[in-house]
Amino acid sequence: MVKLTRIYTRGGDTGDTSLGNGARVPKHDLRVSAYGTVDEANAVIGVARLHASGDVDAMLGRIQNDLFDLGADLCTPIEEAPKYPPLRIVQAQVDRLEQEIDALNARLAPLNSFILPGGSALAAQLHVGRTVVRRAERLITELARHEAVGPEAVRYVNRLSDHLFVLARHANEDGADDVLWVPGANR
Repeated sequence: MVKLTRIYTRGGDTGDTSLGNGARVPKHDLRVSAYGTVDEANAVIGVARLHASGDVDAMLGRIQNDLFDLGADLCTPIEEAPKYPPLRIVQAQVDRLEQEIDALNARLAPLNSFILPGGSALAAQLHVGRTVVRRAERLITELARHEAVGPEAVRYVNRLSDHLFVLARHANEDGADDVLWVPGANR
């Protein structure tokens, strides 16, 4: 378990930071950008939870915990025979997202148009979260082109954006309050 006794260490004052394996990298390193964007997504979901209750709040709470797992996964490069086994995203976390997506989506009418982010306050915030997760996914997949990244981490972030989309529709009275795109409506 993590124990933080000091919040500032001055270790980043020169523009570098430590990864989970102790390696020092610039704060603008692609790996740091990837897990930093995951952290941003977690914060957005925290704001969304201000509008959630019951099962939806519980789902979002599990997702927030998973996002810390994902950040821990990403901040520790994959190495052969590490001294301490790092925390990694596992397939069961991806499977849980898929099960929740399927259960939520079964209640929704099929879409005949794209959805504009909005509707309820919760749905709008979930759409913000979805776009931040998509940005994290772009950074993670770019990182995976240069360094090893666990495939479950990539799958998790991909499913999460789908989950947030379906959950936003659920938050809009199972799609009844979705705001639909009308192509060319303002020409």
